[in-house]
Amino acid sequence: MLQGPALFIVLLGVLITVHELGHFLVAKACGVKVIRFSIGFGPKLFGFTKGETEYQVALLPLGGYVKMAGDTPHEELSPEDAHRGFLNAAPWKRALIVVAGPVFNLVFPVLIYFFVFFGPHETTSTRVGYVDPAMPAAAAGIRPGDRIVAVDGEKVRTFEEMREAFVGRFDRSIPLTIEREGKQSIVEVTPQRFVDASPVDTVERGRIGVEPTNRPAVVGVLPGSPAAEAGLKTFDRILSINGVPIPDEAALNQQLAKLEGTLELTVRRLEPVRAGVVTGQMPSVTTVKVPKQPGAEGFAALGAQPSDVYVGIVFPGSPADKAGLRVGDQLLSLNGEPLRSFNVLATKLSTLKQDSFTLGWRSADGQERTETLSQASLTSKDEMGQESSRLELGLRPWLPSSAELLPTDKVTVTLGVGEALREAATVVPKIVGQMVKVIGGLVTGQVSHKTLGGPVMMYQLASKSVEQGMDYFLNLMAIISINLGVMNLLPIPILDGFHLVSAFWEAIRRRPIPARVREVATVVGFVLLMALMGMAFINDITR
Repeated sequence: MLQGPALFIVLLGVLITVHELGHFLVAKACGVKVIRFSIGFGPKLFGFTKGETEYQVALLPLGGYVKMAGDTPHEELSPEDAHRGFLNAAPWKRALIVVAGPVFNLVFPVLIYFFVFFGPHETTSTRVGYVDPAMPAAAAGIRPGDRIVAVDGEKVRTFEEMREAFVGRFDRSIPLTIEREGKQSIVEVTPQRFVDASPVDTVERGRIGVEPTNRPAVVGVLPGSPAAEAGLKTFDRILSINGVPIPDEAALNQQLAKLEGTLELTVRRLEPVRAGVVTGQMPSVTTVKVPKQPGAEGFAALGAQPSDVYVGIVFPGSPADKAGLRVGDQLLSLNGEPLRSFNVLATKLSTLKQDSFTLGWRSADGQERTETLSQASLTSKDEMGQESSRLELGLRPWLPSSAELLPTDKVTVTLGVGEALREAATVVPKIVGQMVKVIGGLVTGQVSHKTLGGPVMMYQLASKSVEQGMDYFLNLMAIISINLGVMNLLPIPILDGFHLVSAFWEAIRRRPIPARVREVATVVGFVLLMALMGMAFINDITR
């Protein structure tokens, strides 16, 4: 596997070559003389001449160019080349030559994604690992271990396909085909409407409350409950019951159904530990004896609850933090309606946006409170240091670490030539649309300029592919190629988009844009481009 620097050079080299190859091939096809094809700027490193064209690799790899005869207004051409100059070509030919570079950058990702999608791939299956007790799937009788085979008659093979099948499907009954113990049946489920919003896109989809992950059995404990009296605490993870290991909630339910009387539970507990001004958590293992509650199932058989509505994280400075919510508090209601899980809370908050609402909760000492709150924009950074903002209440449930999760069920999906090509041709226009929205958001201020990245960010992403694998690298190459294609079509002087506008202008007005106007526009475009690159470099440094 190539290392970071080599991958970065390959990434830039391929994308520059693809772009310039578009200009080169179409120029040749239109009869325009190509003097030089260069990958990189500055002093020549090496190259060769074939026919009338010099091919070279230059010192600075952050771009490239195709030098055509007569591509500047005052360039003098020999009599034999006069008819082969770029500016002397018909406007429609110049338009084709100019647009070819960005078009190649937009078509190339289809080829990349074809190779990514083609053949066998292992991915997460539709086997249900967790069912939210407050969501429609639980009401429809879906259990952990079930496999969802079809949504509204459409077959689904992967969890992502199932998730996408609910786009636009909500607030009405949907038939699901499920497989349990080798037998298939159809259940009716009514997905809840969820607005999946980001600065780039907003999608309305249905949520039924299932996940592929197998969650550990973690309890929520009410003050004064049988579980509390026995010594259990909120967020205790049950490791075993009467010596039988309990890896997840499904195993907890199965084991409790077999037992009666007093149960001996081995639990893992995170105890707070202070080191100066910093408070951390230290895991410990303890044994608790709990009487099984007659006639109850699951967590209720222990006199406890699932941890689904207990606060696991509060973001400092968030609306939740300012209202006094703390880790371990139990959420009770939103706008007077009972809350039974964080999924329900997230679904309702997604539709409220910045509207105010009332939230009720019970603190760890048993006191109940109700406050009027509203979401606020919180900024976060990803692992690459890139900032993003979204509306947040500032709460998260308890979530298991990656080390605590059992492996999700996998399925191997094999795509043939036709299906892989269809998937590739579908995903690229979606990314193009997202890129256009991002550019529009940057202009209007809806997307922060801090999201811009330059060569340093590209190098970091290329280096990351050493760990993530070839599919990650190819996906990165496709996205950057699309970015280059879209950016170059903008009507900014010195970019391809301005030359395209110039060709259209001449075709309509029957005369070129005045030389003085072109010169001023070129200077303005250069300043704008340098400012944009400057912001990207500053963002790279601050990250």
